[in-house]
Order: sequence, then C-alpha cells, then structure tokens
Amino acid sequence: MEHLSLLYAAIAVVAGISLIYAIYAATKIDSYAVENNRINELSAIIQGGAMAFLYREYKSLSIFVVVVGAILGFYLGAPTAACFVAGALCSALTGYVGMKVATKANGKTAFAALKGMSDALGIAFRGGSVMGMTVVGVGLLGVFGAYLILGDIQAVTAFGFGASSIALFARVGGGIYTKAADVGADLVGKVEAGIPEDDPRNPAVIADNVGDNVGDIAGMGADLFESYVNSILAAMAIGAITLQLPGVVYPMLLCAVGIVSALLGTFFVRVREGGNPQRALSMGLYATGVFMIAGTFVLTKWMFGSVNLFWSVVAGVVCGVVIGLITEVYTSSDYKSVREIADASATGTATNVLAGISVGMKSTVAPVILICAATLVGMKSGGMFGIACSAVGMLSITGMVLSVDAYGPISDNAGGIAEMAGLPHEVRQITDRLDAVGNTTAAVGKGLAIGSAALTALALFVSYAAATKLDKIDLMDPNVMIGLFIGGVLPFIFSALSIQAVSRAAERMIEEVRRQFREIPGIMEGTGRPEYEKCVDISTAAALKEMVVPGMMAVIVPVAVGLTLGAPALGGLLGGAIVTGVMMAIFMSNSGGAWDNAKKYIESGRHGGKGSSAHAAAVNGDTVGDPFKDTAGPSLNILIKLMTVVSLVLAPLFIG
Repeated sequence: MEHLSLLYAAIAVVAGISLIYAIYAATKIDSYAVENNRINELSAIIQGGAMAFLYREYKSLSIFVVVVGAILGFYLGAPTAACFVAGALCSALTGYVGMKVATKANGKTAFAALKGMSDALGIAFRGGSVMGMTVVGVGLLGVFGAYLILGDIQAVTAFGFGASSIALFARVGGGIYTKAADVGADLVGKVEAGIPEDDPRNPAVIADNVGDNVGDIAGMGADLFESYVNSILAAMAIGAITLQLPGVVYPMLLCAVGIVSALLGTFFVRVREGGNPQRALSMGLYATGVFMIAGTFVLTKWMFGSVNLFWSVVAGVVCGVVIGLITEVYTSSDYKSVREIADASATGTATNVLAGISVGMKSTVAPVILICAATLVGMKSGGMFGIACSAVGMLSITGMVLSVDAYGPISDNAGGIAEMAGLPHEVRQITDRLDAVGNTTAAVGKGLAIGSAALTALALFVSYAAATKLDKIDLMDPNVMIGLFIGGVLPFIFSALSIQAVSRAAERMIEEVRRQFREIPGIMEGTGRPEYEKCVDISTAAALKEMVVPGMMAVIVPVAVGLTLGAPALGGLLGGAIVTGVMMAIFMSNSGGAWDNAKKYIESGRHGGKGSSAHAAAVNGDTVGDPFKDTAGPSLNILIKLMTVVSLVLAPLFIG
C-alpha cells in the first residue's frame, strides 16, 4: 500500500492534536478565576466526593484487571494480556481526566453565569470538550499504537475487552451511585419535606451533584470510549480479511477525519448574549457531521477509487443523529408523548407509570427500523465490512457528541451550586436554561450509544464468526437454541440486578435523609448543617458493592457457554443478547427520560405545578424511571458489546 508511513503519521498526528486541544481547554478552565468563596467551597466538596469515588472504584477494579490479565496471558499470550491491561488503563484515564475537569468547570460555570449566558455556555462546553477530545484522542492513539507494535488484530482486540470491562463497571457503579442519591433527595426532600431541588438543607444534595459527574461524565465517557474503540477494532478485524491492509487502515483514518471535523465544529459553538444555546450546540454538531461526510467522501474516493463505502459511513452518521432526534421526540416536553404522561399524572402514580412504560415501548420501533436500514445500506455498499464502517461512521463524531453531552452534567451541577450558594435568581435562570438544553442534547448521545451498540455488536459478532469459522447459526441445533435463550434472558436478569441494587441503596439513602431531618436541630430552618458526608458514603459503598455481580456476569456467562456448549451455542447466545439487549436499552432509556421531563413539565406550572398531587405522582414516576435511564438502560449497551468482544478475544479457546 502506497504512502503507508504518511497515513500512519497522519493518524498519530491527528490523535495527538485532539489531546493537545484537550490540554489547552483544561488549562483555560483552570485559569478562569472564581471570586466567590462559597462557590469554590461547594465545587471542591463535589470534586472531592467524585474523585474519592473514582479512586475507590479504580482500586477495586485493579484486582479484576490484574486477575483477568494474568489469565489471558497464560492462555493466549503476553501480547493479548498487555492489550487488555492497556485498554483498561486508557478507559480509566479518560474517566479520570473528564471527571477532574468537569468538577472544576461546574463552579466556574455558575460564576460565569453572573456575567451572562455567553460566558457560562463557553465554560460548560469547554469543560465537556475536554472529555470528548480526550476520549477520541486516547482511543485512536491506543488502538493505533497497539496495532503498530504488535501487528496482530486478534491480540489487539483485547484492548477493546479491557475498555469494555472498565466501561461496564463504571456505568453500573456510577448509575447505582447517582440514582441512590437522586431517589433519596427527591422522595424525602421534594415530596415529604416540600423543599426545592438542590436545596442545601437536603442532606443528599451533595451526593446527588457528585452522582451527576460519576454517572453522566465518567460513566458516559467510558461508555462511548469502549464503543469508539470496539467499532474501530471490529472494522479492522473484518477489513483485514476482506481488503487486507487498506481495510485495516481505513477505519482509523475515518476516525482521524472525525476528530478533525469535531475540532472544526467547536468553532461553531458560539452564542451571543440573549441568544439560543440550543442552536449554538446544534450548529456545532451539524457542522461536525457535514465536515465528516465531506472528508469521508474524499478519503474513500482516494483510497478505493469508488464511493461505495462512503455510503456505509453516511448511513451510520445519519442513523446515529436521527435516532437522537427520535429520542428527543419521545423524551422532550415539546412533544406529545411526555405531555401525555404529565396528563396521566393528574389521576395518580399508577397511571403515570403505565403511560411511561407505554411511551418507552413505542419508542423502540423507529430506532430499530433505522438500525436495520443502516445495516442494509452497509451490507449493500461494502458487505460485512460496510456494516462495520457504518458503526465507525456513527461513532466518528464522538468528539463533538460527547463534548455536547458532558456539557449537560456540568450545567446541571452549576445550577445546584448556584442554588446552594444563594446566587441571584437570574443566575439560576441561566443555568436552568443551559441544563434544559443539556437534557435535549443528551438525547443525541443516547441515540448514538444505542445505535452504535447494535452496529458495533453486530460487527464484533461477524468477527467472532470468522475467528471460529462459524458460517451459519443452525436453529435446529439444540445447543444453539439453548444459547439463544440464555442470551435472550441475560439483559433481563442484568437489568433486574441493576434496578434492585439501586432500590437497596436508595432505601438506605432515604432512611439516612429522614434520620437527619428528624434528629439534626435547625436543619429545616437553615441553621443546622446536614451531614452530607454520610450520604456520599452510602452511595459510594453501595455502588462499589452492587456493581460486582452484574459486571462479572457479562464475562463469566459467555465463557461458560463457549467452553461447555461450543462456538455455535455461544453464537446463539450473542444473537439473543443483541436483539433483546437493544430493545430493552431503548425502552428503558426513553421511558426514564420521558418520566423525568413529564415531572419537569408539571414543575413549570402545569396541572397545579409543584406541590400538587400530579407533581407527587410525577416525582414517583421519575423515581421509577431513574434506574431505567441512568443505570440499567445505558449499561445494556455495554453489556452486549462486552459479551461479544469477550467471545472474540477468547475465540481460539472455543474452536474444536
């Protein structure tokens, strides 16, 4: 292949530039001075809680990484083990960087809101962009470096195994943490005590704000990092078989084009004072998509002399964005689905819950059709490699999508800090508006995560089939049928364990918040200080304990089925898990989001507003939806990819 060294240099340079941008953005945030002691104090408390959790989580996971790395080294060799450990470390690094910067940017965003919308948006988006650009830079550089050193695609896929392992534990643990705090803060604070959200009198308020970072920064970052990495690896594995070296290099170059597009897109995120922040963020996202499509056309035409694969990539980009828009339709109060849930709240909690479940189930149809369409376009344009390229295309704009997504929790935290610091009402209006926009932009991130999970898992499945020489799945084979049923039930038991974990942790949180309201003198009058640290500790301990069983299940079950029933049965397991996992992920994420925004719609003054019976029903519905949308739902995206990449890495053990 001509110009190979030049192409390799381009990949490394672009990945390096994204990291340089992340360092520059982090430095700019760090240098922004906050001249308010209360804001600095609150921001430091939230950062301390978030980093303490992350430290304890990584300390626990290091045992898992060492043990699994040793097993891989014994059975598959040192290169595979090294790639696994490297993938885990890179995933942990991106979570650490994103969390560190986000918990600095939250207070600075609140202070910037004193000056106006433009300054506040600039800080919040810049904080999110550190996470976005770190994920794509470390991800591409990690995969490229591992391949350059080893030159063995089978061994390099273990990099994705390491990334997926950390991501699943981060998603489950972070989801349990944040939802235990959120449920305790809402049910006791809002419903029982009748105090506003983010009120400093609420003992769970600090844990709730820490949870936003733990779940939506570290968790979402790890989620998209492993999706990004595994989509590249799946395409490289298939490309090596179908197109040899060009097929290996092309996916990495696509991601390089995506990084450049995202960097250019950041220049479009600008808002004038009094302007619309939603439009500014959307402009950045759409500009990134346009640059990506244009760059892909040039790259594909130059490399292959035709544009067939270009259509595969475009199908992925369009599918991801449109799924995000559909997610917004089902979860935004601007549309009828959420308003129907709000209307149902007027007759009680039961009708609210039934309406939310119905909305979530209906919301699965359109995304599944779009995933099928992207799969079909990918297949027609480039065969199985085309499907893999659709997944890469969908995730190539991760740099911008994650920047916009991580902006949301920063704005949410800024609003909480503004409330607790007693800043003027105008500041809270700005942060609430930024937060509302963040809820909308998060829909794109969720759409990307769900769509990419399906396409990436499918591409990894094809790679597994090639590695095990599995050319068909025979449903007349009883072992395959057993695998299919086991795979189909895994998302259900995984979700049950995750939701049960949130329930148990929330019970302890509720009891603690009630105890403090009951026993601490002057807490409701604002003269007594709540024991925030005890609530933070409850969420931390519960998350670290409860994440173990769901996380281990994703690794142990595929290995057990592969070793006992064989490669075809494991193929059936993966097929069943992918189908039910994708459906459950869409249903849970969207129903939870719809319940949340139905509550906020009522809080804006509809159906009696705050304190009404409809509001109490909506808070209860939102409490049901919290573990759906922030724990079980997003974790399912990682579950199906982790099981598939585990099967691919260990494929040599299942042959014969």
